[in-house]
Amino acid sequence: MAALPALPRKYHAASIWLLYAAGLLPAAYGFWLGATGRLPGNPVKEFEHLLGLWALRFLIATLSITPLRDLLGINWIRYRRALGLLAFWYVLMHFTTYMVLDQYLNFPAILADIAKRPFITIGMAAFLMLIPLALTSNNWSIRRLGPRWVKLHRLVYVIAAAGALHFAMSVKVVGLEPWTYIVLVALLLGYRLIRPTLRGGKRRKPEGAGLRGGQVRSAQAGSP
Repeated sequence: MAALPALPRKYHAASIWLLYAAGLLPAAYGFWLGATGRLPGNPVKEFEHLLGLWALRFLIATLSITPLRDLLGINWIRYRRALGLLAFWYVLMHFTTYMVLDQYLNFPAILADIAKRPFITIGMAAFLMLIPLALTSNNWSIRRLGPRWVKLHRLVYVIAAAGALHFAMSVKVVGLEPWTYIVLVALLLGYRLIRPTLRGGKRRKPEGAGLRGGQVRSAQAGSP
């Protein structure tokens, strides 16, 4: 398979910032639709759903970076941190919308929701697990934590599975869309398990562990 043309190095930083800007457009557009009364049904719920759905999409995109490189030779590793952080910001916006616009910061009702509704319990657990990943998505943390950074960021697989389950449980009918995300996450989890075998069982130095100098820039948050 012919390799994709490589982006000149001088455009790498600009392309990452462009990804951040493009990645936040769905949230901005959804907010505009809600503010102008163009979201159907309950606009708060629709906006909350949109944010959660994009969070799941960015999580799946984050996990897809390694298989794309391994199987298709598409090296977009430089974008993995941005995708992971976009997933975090969407989860944070999803959570904030639920807390402020849906529940009006009624903490007893929020705690009762978390305790009584399993899909909210799962979603909250995924959000809490995502926080340390976002906080350590920087080169200083990679150097400081070393191999522990890789182990910590493997939580992204658990978070993605929880996100897909949270979405499927939150809808009244589990149709094609929820099943699509469940299957995608299952395939990515399965690839993570069989990756060492496919690569001949060779032990590689973990990405992000003990990296120095220019190597540090290649380590991205998300799937190790």
